[in-house]
Amino acid sequence: MKIYTKTGDEGLTGVLGSQRLRKDDARIEAYGTVDELNAVLGLARAGGLDASADALTAQLQDELFTVGAALADPAPDGRFHNQIGDAHVARLEAAIDALVDEVEPMRSFILPGGSLPAAQFHLARTVCRRAERLVVHLAHQPGEHVPSALIIYLNRLSDLLFVLARAVNHRAGVADIPWKPSP
Repeated sequence: MKIYTKTGDEGLTGVLGSQRLRKDDARIEAYGTVDELNAVLGLARAGGLDASADALTAQLQDELFTVGAALADPAPDGRFHNQIGDAHVARLEAAIDALVDEVEPMRSFILPGGSLPAAQFHLARTVCRRAERLVVHLAHQPGEHVPSALIIYLNRLSDLLFVLARAVNHRAGVADIPWKPSP
């Protein structure tokens, strides 16, 4: 089987079902950015994480594949369309709460950085925020249906990625970088 199909050479791509969309369609932008986020998380894992952070990140990658499939599934009754729900969001919130208990309280805004894995999680957070904005944009397009759980999931995920960045810095003995406003 060849990896290239030439079916996208005219700027169209397929989504679940038989529909083909322009590659700059809001739906394609949304799930493409979720895929980008997943790749950034893969980069963080490839750099080496402690077992706990690696297991959590692996789970997030799996869930992001499901988010991408849900976004690639425009039919409200489609197989993947409603696979992300309240239980996923509750699990993210539980992980956030556990990680917050592990780090020092914030006393200032924090600049992205510290250890390399923390910087990668900060990058993932920003890509997640962009994915969230694109999913919100898609949800407001006429005729589109996006489960609200996807927007909530991405919103919580960006919070989790921020706290995870702080936690991996803490575990590595690397201080967060406080923002010092210019005088």
